[in-house]
Amino acid sequence: MRFAKSNDVLGTANRGNPAESGLCTLCRADCQGKCETWLSSLVGRKLLYPRDFGVVTAGGNNTTHVGVSYNSLRIQGYAYGAHGLSKGLTNDPDDCIFPNVSIESEFGKAVKTKVRMPLMTGALGSTFVAARYWDSFAIGGALCGIPVVIGENVVGVDLQSEIGKGKAKKGKIKKAPELERRIDGYLRYKDKSYGAIIVQLNVEDTRNGVAEFVADKYGDQCIIELKWGQGAKDIGGEIQVTSLEYALFLKDRGYVVDPDPTIPEVQKAFKNGAIRSFARHSRLGGTNMSNVDQVREDFMSSVDYLRSIGFKRVTLKTGSYGMQELAMAIKFATDAKLDLLTIDGSGGGTGMSPWNMMQSWGVPSINLHAKAHEYAAMLAARGADVVDLSFAGGFALEDHIFKAVALGAPYTKLVCMGRAIMIPGFLGANIEGALHPEKREAIWGNWDQLPKTVSSIGDKAEEIFAAYFDVEKRVGKKEMKNIPYGAIAFCTLADKLSCGLQQLMAGARRFSLDQIRRDDLFAGNRETAAETGIPHVSDYNDEIARKILNA
Repeated sequence: MRFAKSNDVLGTANRGNPAESGLCTLCRADCQGKCETWLSSLVGRKLLYPRDFGVVTAGGNNTTHVGVSYNSLRIQGYAYGAHGLSKGLTNDPDDCIFPNVSIESEFGKAVKTKVRMPLMTGALGSTFVAARYWDSFAIGGALCGIPVVIGENVVGVDLQSEIGKGKAKKGKIKKAPELERRIDGYLRYKDKSYGAIIVQLNVEDTRNGVAEFVADKYGDQCIIELKWGQGAKDIGGEIQVTSLEYALFLKDRGYVVDPDPTIPEVQKAFKNGAIRSFARHSRLGGTNMSNVDQVREDFMSSVDYLRSIGFKRVTLKTGSYGMQELAMAIKFATDAKLDLLTIDGSGGGTGMSPWNMMQSWGVPSINLHAKAHEYAAMLAARGADVVDLSFAGGFALEDHIFKAVALGAPYTKLVCMGRAIMIPGFLGANIEGALHPEKREAIWGNWDQLPKTVSSIGDKAEEIFAAYFDVEKRVGKKEMKNIPYGAIAFCTLADKLSCGLQQLMAGARRFSLDQIRRDDLFAGNRETAAETGIPHVSDYNDEIARKILNA
């Protein structure tokens, strides 16, 4: 694999075992560092380069082409040409510099949603981590001009929400303070022209009338998302609670709670310490359908209904199911003229999933995404206006963004990152809590003092975060006091990813995102070439090379 536990060139190290993304398989909110994503949230684009300039030389170790994964794809560079230059720029070398690369993107059909960089968050739902650090994720995403997704079950698990009984959906939710806090937090700092807040629906959300509540209160300020699944698991979402009272509350809300807190023996075991927590599960969708036609009919009906209550933009999130479900998702989303389809491969992360399920189920991201391109191209060849795609499942770095966009080109408009862009939220809260002890409990800071991994960079926010003054410029000096450090760290990481992506695109002579092509990649081994349809490094342009030699 590409990632060892430490990288001497960058001065980074993983606390745990690195996954395909380079993140630890178990990422802790209280971590003191310092994987590449963690450190990038502080020093930003500086981490694009080897450390200790002036006293070192550095060389690649060429371990990125072992096995079949995104790390086995390599990015093309070219010795001539310039494609996609913005208006007013020429092919003069003074114009063809990487800061002039445009990484803006957009998605949607009738309504276009613009984004400043081809990135969106994963669905941040009912896990306590998502709730605790929401301000950092939402404000950071809003300031960066990217979509942020509110995941499933937020209303259902909220102790303060009020949900009426009965089957009628409209007006069923009387009060949803946590959902409103999340939406309002993003909208407060949203760029007028960029980004979006997306609200996801599962079975329980649909029953509880979440879509109707959002439509009535926010109208077309929000995008609504239907959910078929995710890459981390093939069952509904879970959280774990340690209170019997809370478990009973969730059971009364209609959730599956395991073990069942209403059973007297379970209650007795809990009081005696033999049972210490309860798992709350969501239901499987689609259980009342037995064939493709029924799924299609139900899906189209759901989309029509969401549009009828006021949503101008509707999206779909699907998981790492097999090829039949992948084809259904692409075809149905295309026919329904959805605004975006997020395809999440196995290898993606989660707040809580059964571990062996996460390890052993579903289609790995690179295989799933390669097939997604193949199926999208089939529809396009028949004249279909293919739904815009977002690829998800184990991404963390700027080369991952380039590779995912290129592998799915021209249909892939965004890359979805989950765990990677949660790290700056954790890190910022820990730093803010250490520097301002009076805030520590409220913001879920985990540190009493700055560890050496941070204090070696600085001892105040203005020194620690490379993007501090960029954020201050956007919001103003007076408003800066309301910006959580986690949001500043988020913007710092996003700046590093943006700069790294611009550099990779400049090397490939692509000066705008829509110019990226599949032939900007080659495969590092024969097996990856066979699985993805991307030519092997030794084969790409070999015929042209021979013509040059024989001319």
